[in-house]
Amino acid sequence: MSAQSKALLSTYDDVWLLDGVRTPFIEYNTALGLVSATDLGIKAAREVFRRSAVAPSDVDIVVAGNVAQTSFDAYVLPRHIALYSGVPLEVPAQLVQRVCGTGIEAILQAADAIKLGKAHVGLAVGAESMSRNPIAAYTHRSGFRMGQVEFKDFLWEALLDPSCNLTMGGTAEKLAKQYGITREEVDQFAAESFERAIAAQKRCFLSGEIAPVVTEEFELKGYASRGIKLPRGTEKLSEDTHVRPSALEVLSKLKPAFGGVQTGGNSSGIVDGAAAALVASGAYVRKQEKTPLARVVAGAVVGVPPDIMGISPAPAIQNLLNVGGLKLSDIDRVEINEAFGAQVLACQHELGLDRAKLNVNGGAIAIGHPLAATGIRLAVTVARELKHSNMRYGVASACIGGGQGIALLVENASVGNS
Repeated sequence: MSAQSKALLSTYDDVWLLDGVRTPFIEYNTALGLVSATDLGIKAAREVFRRSAVAPSDVDIVVAGNVAQTSFDAYVLPRHIALYSGVPLEVPAQLVQRVCGTGIEAILQAADAIKLGKAHVGLAVGAESMSRNPIAAYTHRSGFRMGQVEFKDFLWEALLDPSCNLTMGGTAEKLAKQYGITREEVDQFAAESFERAIAAQKRCFLSGEIAPVVTEEFELKGYASRGIKLPRGTEKLSEDTHVRPSALEVLSKLKPAFGGVQTGGNSSGIVDGAAAALVASGAYVRKQEKTPLARVVAGAVVGVPPDIMGISPAPAIQNLLNVGGLKLSDIDRVEINEAFGAQVLACQHELGLDRAKLNVNGGAIAIGHPLAATGIRLAVTVARELKHSNMRYGVASACIGGGQGIALLVENASVGNS
């Protein structure tokens, strides 16, 4: 797909990704199943302050992302994440929602505020409880009519895009047909995602971005306390639980989920989790003598047809490279969210992308995809991978239900400014 004139583009000269961290991503309906997205977000935010040694009082803006409202206090999720992580009462907080691109959008909005001179430090958070998606009804405010009581599973129903009458999985199946992608290819891709994630787990790469979760209380002077309570017998959660040995012969036996090449084994894992990152101005970095993780170089958001929404990282990345003045060959590492295996393979084909550069530590098929948290994970993971491999440029990107795509370009702080 060609670059688009209507793409929303942004560039940054002196904006930095200071640090980032996430909770482990935990299989839904298990150990984090009763924990609210707000508390997961508070945990991630507290940990990014601890790891970076940035004082919460230095924060000027809080941008929190959340897709599914999964608690009755969801309206104030950004505000509570800010307050209970120690950000001053005077600092405003806002919610962003760009579905699976929400985490990257949170980083871009924090970066925009810094570029405009409105802030020096921004806290970006993405938090999602897939387990707490409600069984909902939207038409019963005035009562029930005989035979028309209709409660539905929000987690499942939200996968349908009524504009094209396709589920998100159905859009991946359409791409599989369009690009001639076979079931075997998708299963092979998924098996490799699991293999890479297991390897990253074993060499402690993934643990480097994970803050273990324990039962704890979050206090706020003068206000009610809140916190995280793990199930009895669970003292600590420190690893992603969807990562597991998943051989090709096992994956190939799973039934199709959408009538084609996609199955539960080669689609993104359903997990609960949160992630947080700190974005800062160059003036702050230099004054505080901080060593940032990466420079935030550029961002791109595009629209594509809803029925092939999964191809959107390709034009998003193409636009990103154009605005950044780079070629794909200049990019050392690429993260494309693995919403569906066929969708990522279609993007790889469209871009002509070397698989050796793509999702080298595994992706959402293995690690899981807590919607709003994923984009921050992708950004932090690719920045950490650049630092680990002593490489320069990395891209984090994601497809977005409804027909959008988003991409973020980062530069290794050490290599790019040595």
